[in-house]
Amino acid sequence: MHDIRAIRENPQGFDHDLERRGLAPLSAELIALDDARKGAVSAAQANQERRNALSKEIGGAKKAKDEARAAELMAEVARLKDEAPGLEAAQAEAAKTLDARLAAIPNRPKDDVPEGADEHGNVLYRDFASSREKLTEGRQHFELGEATGLMDFEAAAKLSGSRFVVLKGQLARLERALGQFMLDLHTGEHGYTEVVPPVLVRDEAMFGTAQLPKFREDQFAAGDGYWLIPTAEVPLTNLVRESILTEDELPLRLTALTPCFRAEAGAAGRDTRGMLRQHQFNKVELVSITTPEKSAEEHERMLSCAEAVLKKLDLSYRVMTLCTGDMGFASQKTYDIEVWVPGQQTYREISSCSVCGDFQARRMGARFRGKEGKAVNFVHTLNGSGVAVGRALIAVMENYQNPDGSITVPSALAPYMGGLTRIEGPNT
Repeated sequence: MHDIRAIRENPQGFDHDLERRGLAPLSAELIALDDARKGAVSAAQANQERRNALSKEIGGAKKAKDEARAAELMAEVARLKDEAPGLEAAQAEAAKTLDARLAAIPNRPKDDVPEGADEHGNVLYRDFASSREKLTEGRQHFELGEATGLMDFEAAAKLSGSRFVVLKGQLARLERALGQFMLDLHTGEHGYTEVVPPVLVRDEAMFGTAQLPKFREDQFAAGDGYWLIPTAEVPLTNLVRESILTEDELPLRLTALTPCFRAEAGAAGRDTRGMLRQHQFNKVELVSITTPEKSAEEHERMLSCAEAVLKKLDLSYRVMTLCTGDMGFASQKTYDIEVWVPGQQTYREISSCSVCGDFQARRMGARFRGKEGKAVNFVHTLNGSGVAVGRALIAVMENYQNPDGSITVPSALAPYMGGLTRIEGPNT
């Protein structure tokens, strides 16, 4: 959500930022809508002020026993009262129209975000090489999983259709181990507080983090006004909605392991084999709530926390700074972590870490009061994957595969695997 006052103060800057995201100038349209809103507010206020003034005149006329004048004034008050609901409705409608227009415009990119139309404009930020030999060929995860009998897409299709999977035995345990490992790392070493949030949320929560209204078709509606969360970013960030925090409470650092649900409406024909693009998947989410002065620093910290997962798993990866044409709707700046998957001989996204500024906070009404009773301002919000559990499973399977089709368990996961060091087939 954008601040119309800031747009009025610097319309050229606003239009320039939209142009960087490939959008046409909108400041003139938005200022006109705000002028209409102000006009409607003024009309409603003028009506009320006139009624108040006439009421005083009526009292004077009655005191002077001028009943004719009192009746005339009362008739005008009645007329103004009849007009008031329409004026109030016009005021509400003008505000609604402006808010809806503002809510449909993506966040403004930071100045240091590279410009580009799509993923081809993304820029390498840094990379990490595994200590093990980097595989440049091998079987894909679904080939490995189906060969062991521990990954079943046919059974999932009978239950739920395409883009689902059933994991069994040792692979099911490996996925559970990955999620537990990530939670322990982020809570024990990175200072995040673990949260178990609802996975059903209402419209207001989805609006607050900007999944609604623009991306409605990408979400799963659950009926009765509920939505299945596409990411734990939604409930975690909305924990501070309609709140005024103290500066001493910040930063808030929250993490959760939840199932996530995405319709993948725009992904027809993409990654149809395997687990890369599922309707349901598990993910460890990182959310930070902080002050404007600390948000850039917090962004770098969050990225490092997500990277630590892959470093401890000893997986090769690279970090890309997303360009203006590839960033998410609510983001000011985004880093994508892409892990090496030898089965496809390429890097695939496993985490996105974004700083949103006050964009989501304005939608949620999330603010903080500065120290020593200073002014109340909007918080800054950040979110990142720490990391996607299903994609981490893919990366481990493909990078730790052996020529005989077995999969070596990474040493970081040994405490979670009950002594199992190699995955070879169904448990007996």
